[in-house]
Amino acid sequence: MDDTGNHSFVTARHTGPGARARAAVVDHWQALRNAGAAIPRRSDIDPRRIGAGLEYAFIAERIAPGLARLRIAGTHLADLMGMEVRGMPLSAFVVPGDRDALADALTELFDGPAAVRVTLRAPGGPGRPALTGGLTLLPLRSDLGDVSRALGSLATEGAARPGRTPRRFGIVEISSTPLSAAAARAAGTAGVGSKAANLRPTRAPHLRLVTCDD
Repeated sequence: MDDTGNHSFVTARHTGPGARARAAVVDHWQALRNAGAAIPRRSDIDPRRIGAGLEYAFIAERIAPGLARLRIAGTHLADLMGMEVRGMPLSAFVVPGDRDALADALTELFDGPAAVRVTLRAPGGPGRPALTGGLTLLPLRSDLGDVSRALGSLATEGAARPGRTPRRFGIVEISSTPLSAAAARAAGTAGVGSKAANLRPTRAPHLRLVTCDD
């Protein structure tokens, strides 16, 4: 079994269309790994292989510890914000009180390296239907070889349209799945789960570290 659990990584708590979209992103990333790339390169990503998940997909770039900005993003992300999101920090989709938890997850994503799943919720209000969703983050190498890019997917459920924008989400749970020891060595890090002790979720989100056998 691969070290991210493949489909189970994104579908353990989500089984609707959003989960299928996120699974398409994971499938493409995992296929590249199965072909021999412990951590795929950004240039290896082929949008045609993502198919139905493309409108929910994005590429993010690490710009500082705990910070990443969107380089390319599907139309669903623009719909959630009501504007073009390219160049925005990924934290723009998260309520301010939960951004520290997201920053810790991004640190684990790039430094672990690890695959990360974030469960999201946005309450309803005037002109805004309640939404649930999932954010998947998968590490990538840049063309320089460092782990500073991520392939991601953000899909929501609960309403056909997001309502009055921008929509921002609270974090319900964060799950981090460390990659294999071989992938960690290829990334030049200390080993599997080496950053787990530094993760500091805020009071609301629950972070669950998922370990695996190499």
